[in-house]
Amino acid sequence: MSAPVLTLTDVHLTLAGNAGPVDILKGISLTVNRGETVGLIGPSGSGKSSLLMLMGGLERATGGEVRALDHDLTAMDEDALARFRRQNMGVVFQSFHLIPTMTALENVAIPLELAGNKDAFDRAKAELVEVGLGHRLDHYPSQLSGGEQQRVALARAASPRPALFLADEPTGNLDGSTGQAIMDLLFALRDRHGATLILVTHAPELASRCDRIVRLADGRLDATVPA
Repeated sequence: MSAPVLTLTDVHLTLAGNAGPVDILKGISLTVNRGETVGLIGPSGSGKSSLLMLMGGLERATGGEVRALDHDLTAMDEDALARFRRQNMGVVFQSFHLIPTMTALENVAIPLELAGNKDAFDRAKAELVEVGLGHRLDHYPSQLSGGEQQRVALARAASPRPALFLADEPTGNLDGSTGQAIMDLLFALRDRHGATLILVTHAPELASRCDRIVRLADGRLDATVPA
């Protein structure tokens, strides 16, 4: 069996709400192996996106331990987490989170520049060509369709050659055919980089493409679905 790339042990997440503390995640324990693709499913409010954010160190657990690539994310400060993500993770959201004043090429190159890559723009161009946007390098997000913006986001996520891809409803803002094309690209990028992919989705047909499906219900793993 492959070595674990991600391990969650009795993870809890409690956030402040208007009526008091709200328990979002309640004792999640989960292991994801290197190279595996995992679909996170469950009803709205079940904690899927929160769990993904914990896996990426974008949210901090209030209990338990999150280990990624044998690093304890729960023990890192914000700067260390940012460096770790930049070097090891590619994150794709439903909203594209592109910088509107930067071209497609600049949006993909900026995290590489921050990581000190001397070939940042060459690699960014190669990634944009890989997702079919070699002719749109100098276009700004407002000049791109939704599908094109998500392709830029995919190129940005793939450019550091991450060990771990995290995707939160990456087709949620796209029509059916465009969404299908984006998912094909995401799986192709994952295969090309030999990365682990964890995908939050409401779409059963997308989850079925994963090696394993993990279902959440009310902040807990649903024992009725083999994990």
